[in-house]
Amino acid sequence: MTEVDGGKRIWISVAVMAATVMQVLDTTIMNVALPHMAGELGATLDSITWVLTSYLMGSAVLMPMTGFFTDRLGRKRYLLVSIAGFVVTSALCGIATSLPEIVIFRLAQGVFGASLVPLSQAIMVETFPIESRGKAMAIWGMGVMVAPIMGPTVGGYLTEMISWRWTFYINIPVGIISFLLAARFVPDTELRERRMDWTGFLTLAIAIASFQLMLDRGADEDWFESNMIVGMAISAVVAFAAFLYKSLMVEGQPLFDLNVLKDRNFAVSCMIMLCTGFGVYGGQLLLPLLLENVLGFPTLAAGLYLMPRGIATFVSMMLVGRFSNKFSPRSMVFAGMILSFLGALEMTRLTPQAPGTVIWIPMILQGFGMGLIFIPLSSLAFATIPGRLASEAAGLYSLMRSVGSSVGISIASTYLNYNARLNWAEMRDDINLYSGPTRDYLTTLGQQLDATGLAALAQVVEQQAMVKAFINDFVLIAASFVAMLPLLLLIRAVRPQKADPAHAAME
Repeated sequence: MTEVDGGKRIWISVAVMAATVMQVLDTTIMNVALPHMAGELGATLDSITWVLTSYLMGSAVLMPMTGFFTDRLGRKRYLLVSIAGFVVTSALCGIATSLPEIVIFRLAQGVFGASLVPLSQAIMVETFPIESRGKAMAIWGMGVMVAPIMGPTVGGYLTEMISWRWTFYINIPVGIISFLLAARFVPDTELRERRMDWTGFLTLAIAIASFQLMLDRGADEDWFESNMIVGMAISAVVAFAAFLYKSLMVEGQPLFDLNVLKDRNFAVSCMIMLCTGFGVYGGQLLLPLLLENVLGFPTLAAGLYLMPRGIATFVSMMLVGRFSNKFSPRSMVFAGMILSFLGALEMTRLTPQAPGTVIWIPMILQGFGMGLIFIPLSSLAFATIPGRLASEAAGLYSLMRSVGSSVGISIASTYLNYNARLNWAEMRDDINLYSGPTRDYLTTLGQQLDATGLAALAQVVEQQAMVKAFINDFVLIAASFVAMLPLLLLIRAVRPQKADPAHAAME
């Protein structure tokens, strides 16, 4: 890119920051709106999570092609295509009238949004001179971190005051401003001839899509009793095996140079990042559903109650950057996992009568844990990677993060609904016409053992079954953080060094 004067740098920063915040905000903004979306679109609570996983899956599938399209189209043109596509698909999500429609539109939104973050980061790096680059990336990184923090609160406000559809419509004015500024001020790059590993891309895309569909549809289709689920499992295994064969055994430029996985620190860090998706992103799905559907909080209140976790994450990321030269990355990741474990364990003490403030302590613990995990884990992952493999490593690491978050949401949703049905069946067996406790409880409700009383009792049983299901999920999340601790022993110790939280947060 050619040298850019100071005045243009400001407008370029606004353009790419708007695009980045728009894309990152969409990963959390509709979490609190899911119950409303499910009701209006006629979806169940487990199937409405496809709105989240389809977006993440679309992003994961296209992310490896960022470099290819940048070289073939030019960075500016590809940025404009991505922004325009994201705005259009956001509008389509807002006008969707059924679950299949919004899932398809969200998938497309993820495809167009996949490259916005890496493109904007690259543009910021090349726009500012070396002496100002650190400050520029810090400002950019702050925006990237603040967006997910504000997502649930902004989503709760828009949903309660206007409609859940505005969690998508809000992207339209932001996207238009970003597009116009980018078209006017962002300089372009030269076009380059580049070969694409289409076989590797297609096999990896089929593997990810098949595995995700198997997880999303498994519970509804009775898992491997269904020919469709068996077919998806076979498709995922065969496609992934073909991807590995193409990448390792066939000459030519692969989609990813898997030799990067020979670096033990990087390979183990990728594994931890993949597993962290369940504890972090699965928990982000569960909390709004718990607050709204079980504890009965309004959407806006649910969004506000989730803020402490985001604020704690923000604070811990700043502390990591400040004290990274005093503590090893491995010790900080260990501390983050312990805090995340304690936060999830605290959530198992919830009751239907609990006030919203009860979740603040576990939210703060989880938030601090997230900040202590993500940045130091990025440092560990890239500390021993050779410079020639840095780009390959960054792409693969980002892919692991996207796949882990999508799979984590699916697992959390499936396990929640499985336990809800199981708990309902077990608790229902203890209730009958001859049960003294049943009659006594109805008396405390001012009800009799008639149709009205049984309806009231069924509502209580359903609520208790759901609370127990959420608790089971949080127990599993807590266990997942403990299970990851031994993986840290496989990572070679890395000398403490000054970290760049803005950069590390985006790896």
